[in-house]
Amino acid sequence: MRSVKLLVTLGLIAAAAVGCGDQGAASGGHTGDHSPRDRARRVAAAWEGSEAARAWRDGYYPLGAAVQLPEGAFHNDADKRAYTTQNFELRASLPGAPVKRGKVRWGDGDSLTVPLTSARAAYDKLGRGRNSGPALTVTGVRLGDMTMATSRGAATVPAWLFTIKGYDTPLKRVAVTPSETPRSPIGAVREQTAELGPLAGLEAIGGDGRTLTLRAEHGACDDGPAVDVLEAGSMVVFSASVRGTSDGPCTSELRVEKVKVKLRRPVGDRILLDAFTGRPVAYGRSGSDS
Repeated sequence: MRSVKLLVTLGLIAAAAVGCGDQGAASGGHTGDHSPRDRARRVAAAWEGSEAARAWRDGYYPLGAAVQLPEGAFHNDADKRAYTTQNFELRASLPGAPVKRGKVRWGDGDSLTVPLTSARAAYDKLGRGRNSGPALTVTGVRLGDMTMATSRGAATVPAWLFTIKGYDTPLKRVAVTPSETPRSPIGAVREQTAELGPLAGLEAIGGDGRTLTLRAEHGACDDGPAVDVLEAGSMVVFSASVRGTSDGPCTSELRVEKVKVKLRRPVGDRILLDAFTGRPVAYGRSGSDS
């Protein structure tokens, strides 16, 4: 099967999935009559001044990892393997149900009251391994906070702090979940092509605030993915494509590759959008929890 056909098939599935929450939204389907650049402009225009943009700016949307490791992690390969295989040993009592709500606080004084997750829920997301290999031993658990990059800048966020045997500082896991993603004012593209497809997520934002690492899909018989950037007002729109597609026989394999892009100025509080879906680009892998 050709890589292009593979991408188109997957794109139809993806478009159907992301479109479920956008039924009734303004049409934005790319049909070949408009270039990916035109599509990006339409996405930016639809979001500018929209109710979705206002809701996004009022919410909590993390742009960083849900877990922050102890200082000096890891001391050895065994500890690293224990973490990557999610193998933990609990030798402490987990706190009972905490106060039901906490606050996310930004540097400009704004705050948002949000529901808290339990220590048990946080620990269960860390320790899914439960295998006979090396394990990290948890000797204490308490509620604290951590600094998190968000769509509105750095924020102080409630977090569960897990004391790990052998480490001087705790492992931190965020104790709140992101706000619900607002309904997009523009629908997803109906068909994926080599010229325009969905992104697989945001991997990281560099220390300069301008260098972004994105995750993009491609097939086994092409030259890899590319990402075009449109900076328009308070929006940044990314258009993912595939380079060097072939019409010859190809295995039906989907690959995800990291692609770095550099913006003209730091992200700040601008909304990062996917031209294909018409929705904000999610941090991390598609479907991963925060």
